[in-house]
Amino acid sequence: MVSRLTATLSKNYILLLIVVFGGFLIFGFSENIKGPALPRMQADLKLDELQVGILLAFNSLGYLLACSFTGWLTRKAGMKLTLALAFGSMAVSGVCIYFAANYTSISSAYFLMYVGNGILEIALAILAARIFIKNTGTMMNLAHFFYGLSSTFAPIIAASLMGVDVFGSALGWRGMYMLMLALSILPMLPGLFAKYTNDEEKHEERISLKEFSRDKVAWLIVAVLSFGVVSELAVGGWLVNFLEKAYGWSGDASAKMLSAFFFCFMLARLVLGPVTDKIGYTKSLILLSAFSGLCSVAAIVIGEPGAFLFALAGVGIAPIYPTVMALLAKRYPKNADTAITFTVTLMGIASVIGNLLIGAITDWTKRLFAGSGDTQASLVAGLQAGYLFIALCALLCAATSLVLFRRLKRVNQVL
Repeated sequence: MVSRLTATLSKNYILLLIVVFGGFLIFGFSENIKGPALPRMQADLKLDELQVGILLAFNSLGYLLACSFTGWLTRKAGMKLTLALAFGSMAVSGVCIYFAANYTSISSAYFLMYVGNGILEIALAILAARIFIKNTGTMMNLAHFFYGLSSTFAPIIAASLMGVDVFGSALGWRGMYMLMLALSILPMLPGLFAKYTNDEEKHEERISLKEFSRDKVAWLIVAVLSFGVVSELAVGGWLVNFLEKAYGWSGDASAKMLSAFFFCFMLARLVLGPVTDKIGYTKSLILLSAFSGLCSVAAIVIGEPGAFLFALAGVGIAPIYPTVMALLAKRYPKNADTAITFTVTLMGIASVIGNLLIGAITDWTKRLFAGSGDTQASLVAGLQAGYLFIALCALLCAATSLVLFRRLKRVNQVL
């Protein structure tokens, strides 16, 4: 009887692992196939730059909307239905993108896709917090490794698929989106057969978001994650721009350095998970974010010969997000859904503000040095200031992690 129960649990655990790892893999694809598709989409639908900007703004809006209600949805409808809704809406959005004939329809399809993405990310984080009871840091980093893996190869696969001939014509961006998003069905299937025991647990010990917001530690964790994620996401948007304009690198050379960053990023999530479990989550956050920030500062100070340090910074910043998820899972085991919803929603808002600040600092510094008459020098100064702010965010992540460590140590609750 015991062996049969163990075998059943083992099979169910494997199904849940497939859902989590497969879900993060699909999430990485859906987030990062837009790069090669956007120029073709813009040409086909005759969109101007403002319309493209508004279209991309639907990403953040749909994502933040989903973050706000997913925790509630998992409690009311259960994890199985929530995940089915996430995967299903992503697959449906692929069909909508394929048939989108104008700007309104493509914007609506994008909005639906990112609502699905937002539901998926929060639901996967909650599910991972429930099932990764042992070696939480290792397993969280491993799960997010699959996101890094698909993110690394998504642009390459997307570009290749758009050129594939089907019945005498190229698949194009429409067919590529429909095909890639249809893959969402694959992790959805084991999710329908898996059992989610926590859905049946009593909820008397749960606390509301309002009550949770009174916890000062929760706000410190939000600050840690926000600074870390701003620094992480900004690299993808600013590194190539910096290398091309500040050092005069070619597009190919700059892209290779960005690929090197993502390679270090992906490898770190695969390798450093056990380290976070061994030395503790808060200590790991301090050391890793400080390493990333110092690498970026050194890269700016040294100049072009130190450009490899931009890529090396990925080693430190990569484990921040999954390690914070592990910290939330351990500190709030009965209220992981509330903790994750609160933290990730505020992090999403902070990341939007952070990226606006990078652009504003770059532009302000460029204008400040424009009086010298050397346009190139003022541009380089602006880019350096913007990238130093990215490095500063990583260092602020380390500083707030240190404050968090000291606060938890005072009450003997260090994780």
